[in-house]
Amino acid sequence: MKKEYKPRIADKLLARKLAGKGAVLIEGPKWCGKTTTAQQQAKSMLDLGDSEVLKQSRNMLEISPKTLLQGETPRLIDEWQTLPPLWDSIRSEVDRRGTFSQFILTGSSVLPQADETTHSGTGRFARLKMRPMSIFESGESSGLVSLRKLFDGETFEPQSCNLDLQKMAYLTCRGGWPQATLLEGDLALDQAFDYVDAVAEHDIQRVDGVKRSPSRARLLLRSYARNIAQQVSYATIKADMLSNDSATLDEDTVADYIKALKRLFVIEDLEAWNPNLRSKSAIRTSDTRHFVDPSIGTAALGLGPSDLINDLNSFGLFFEDLAVRDLRVFAEALDGRLYHYRDSSGLECDTVIHRRNGTYALVEVKLGGDKLIEEGVNALKTLATAIDTTKMPSPSFMMVLTAVGQYAYQRPDGIFVVPIGCLKD
Repeated sequence: MKKEYKPRIADKLLARKLAGKGAVLIEGPKWCGKTTTAQQQAKSMLDLGDSEVLKQSRNMLEISPKTLLQGETPRLIDEWQTLPPLWDSIRSEVDRRGTFSQFILTGSSVLPQADETTHSGTGRFARLKMRPMSIFESGESSGLVSLRKLFDGETFEPQSCNLDLQKMAYLTCRGGWPQATLLEGDLALDQAFDYVDAVAEHDIQRVDGVKRSPSRARLLLRSYARNIAQQVSYATIKADMLSNDSATLDEDTVADYIKALKRLFVIEDLEAWNPNLRSKSAIRTSDTRHFVDPSIGTAALGLGPSDLINDLNSFGLFFEDLAVRDLRVFAEALDGRLYHYRDSSGLECDTVIHRRNGTYALVEVKLGGDKLIEEGVNALKTLATAIDTTKMPSPSFMMVLTAVGQYAYQRPDGIFVVPIGCLKD
């Protein structure tokens, strides 16, 4: 039976990158749909995620590595990092063929260390980061409000949104795992718990062969979840873990576990934005802590939708994690990156979409309600006033992105208020 495929924003990005490079490397957490997306455009496949294929391929690599690369193009090499020497073989083959759209590589951990390959692949390989689905890709957002059009200066008439707080709590706990989006109720929610189990029990040790404690990995995931969307130090995370870990624990150990989780794309912190300011406030450069999907944090803490409804403060932070996931997916499609802003005066902005062409948008993330929306609006106005527009442009637009709300609309002051259930790239 053929799998149902929900179109991804990455589809167009992959096609574009293939058209201009000999090979494209798709990276991202496991279960986020890398292989399935690659298969939509690949014409042949080497599945190194299959243990028998991997065993045979290891033998063939010593005899005739080119044989592994033969097949109709683009040829998909799935879980390529299980056979690192293939990287250089692919690079050499791309050079020899001298044409585009030859290979697609997928991997659920980062590139191997430099000494495992002899060349970075610069000029031959393009890279594409995939994440779990945004709620637009999974079908819960109507997509009536386009970030691209807002960057182009277009506005929109008020649009209705039908996602309520209960549904948003469910979507936060379910996450954007493609398989989960095809399931209902508890079966869908189970996918995130299974993901956390796999990461803690197996993947964190397999990523680089270092033996790590599953229980300590779970403690770290829980600590990250308790500090989600906040600027906290490794020392703070260590102290939080120590309250539940009687063994010796130092910051180096915490850093090692976090590094491993980043290599698995489980953790994806949000970097600080550094604008030109009129004020002399010092910009806080620490990252804010984020998972690649909010369901990792809720599952790590054993939370379900009703738990979020009963603790709106925590719900607000986990919703921010969901919003960061979606905005990162959209930013990729807009040739941009996502950042956050904090300074020494206490001024902050949850997310900043900064595009390669220098345009940017300021976006505050709130659960909803007049009071929280007004707080977001005031923060946006204050930051916009502090930006030195003689040295950089004014923001293309400002937005309060909410979990719930009956309508997406533009206020008289020009700031947009948009429920996430209306948003797309």
